[in-house]
Amino acid sequence: MMKKTVSARDIALDVLLQVEQHQAYSNLALNQALHQSGLEDRDKRLATELIYGTIGRLNTLDWIGNRLVKKGLRSLEPWVRQLVRMSLYQLRYLDKIPERAAVHEAVQIAKRRGHQGISSLVNGVLRSYLRRRGEFQLSAQPASLKEKALLLSHPEWMVKRMEQAYGPEETERALQSNHLPPKVSVRVNTLKLDRAAFTEQWNQTGLGEAIVSPLAPDGVIIERGGNPAYTSFFREGLCTIQDESSMLVSRILNPQPGMRVLDVCAAPGGKTTHLAELMQNRGSIVACDIHEHKLELIRANAERLGITIIAERQADGRQVGAYWPADSFDAILLDAPCSGLGVIRRKPDIKWSKEARAIDSLVQLQRELLEEVAPLLKPGGVLVYSTCTWEPRENKEQVLAFTERHPEFELDPEMGKSLTPEVKERAIVEEGWLQLLPHHFGSDGFFMSRLKKKG
Repeated sequence: MMKKTVSARDIALDVLLQVEQHQAYSNLALNQALHQSGLEDRDKRLATELIYGTIGRLNTLDWIGNRLVKKGLRSLEPWVRQLVRMSLYQLRYLDKIPERAAVHEAVQIAKRRGHQGISSLVNGVLRSYLRRRGEFQLSAQPASLKEKALLLSHPEWMVKRMEQAYGPEETERALQSNHLPPKVSVRVNTLKLDRAAFTEQWNQTGLGEAIVSPLAPDGVIIERGGNPAYTSFFREGLCTIQDESSMLVSRILNPQPGMRVLDVCAAPGGKTTHLAELMQNRGSIVACDIHEHKLELIRANAERLGITIIAERQADGRQVGAYWPADSFDAILLDAPCSGLGVIRRKPDIKWSKEARAIDSLVQLQRELLEEVAPLLKPGGVLVYSTCTWEPRENKEQVLAFTERHPEFELDPEMGKSLTPEVKERAIVEEGWLQLLPHHFGSDGFFMSRLKKKG
């Protein structure tokens, strides 16, 4: 029997339903759906755009939809609601898709999945939008927080909080950049070859164009290519898929060959294996995670990359002091659990599932982790604390409060020496810490600080 083909829009609609009804993670559900779909690369890109765009613009699309549907979008069956949202996204934000095609495809899906009444409703709503679109124009100079949140397609609390921290102009640039597609980037395994050789070899394969990262010394951006995980470069351990911002964290720790290093919240092992590569696979790294099944991800990554110095340990980071005596490690990495507000571009559902008050519990957890790992560092050693968020309470305020409680620690003034000139020019850099916002390099929003233990 011939396998029935599905369209990019059908795939997108199914994933949107999984996210809404089963709280699936959009990036994981999308990857699984695309892997099983059999779609051409062009259609995979369309499905990705529809999923991330519809979720990313959710509040704006619902504002429109609720004015077009008599009883509001919530009166519709879930799949119809998502179909209307997805179709409005195409009509409002995707110039390359002809309007008639977007309406026609939506009506055809409605006919296949529902009945004549539903297809008529969908057709009527979309055509009504096209007739009335002037009613839904938003001013580039919004007069209220609500209007600004609709223009930027982010929750009101998030817009307000970011403006408090960074000002209106920086906030607008950062949040608008969250709607751009995330770049594909890999970290070269320097145990096997250098970045120049990797880039040259990749560009001879026709797998897309490899360009060196201006942000991360070991990073390469892959343009117009597919998923690097399906290439021989990945299978043979020549690279790791990792965001450029994330690649800076291990560089800032700067572990040396022969050191004993602790990675407190290590899974899935991207930063852990980077530490090992920087150490030239000499010394020892203890990689902890609270979940046993996640330790297998670290093992698999290390084996693929040819790394032998990592020892995995199941442990709650708030209790690691029970396993090792004081002054046990030359360097410690604490990439702490956080709100994840810096990775919205990759996981747009984050901004609708997070709440401002939830950050308080994360701040407390981060504080507990810092308190637990601090005694394990040798005098003269270095502790890097990092998060993938821009929230100051989790970042700058967290480390400054830590140094006030622990006068034996200081923010390392030497940290800037490990940064490229481009980072110093574009990012927010102060003595001992760095804040990357999403628009600085088109990468994840990240905070990194390097703390030195005196003595």
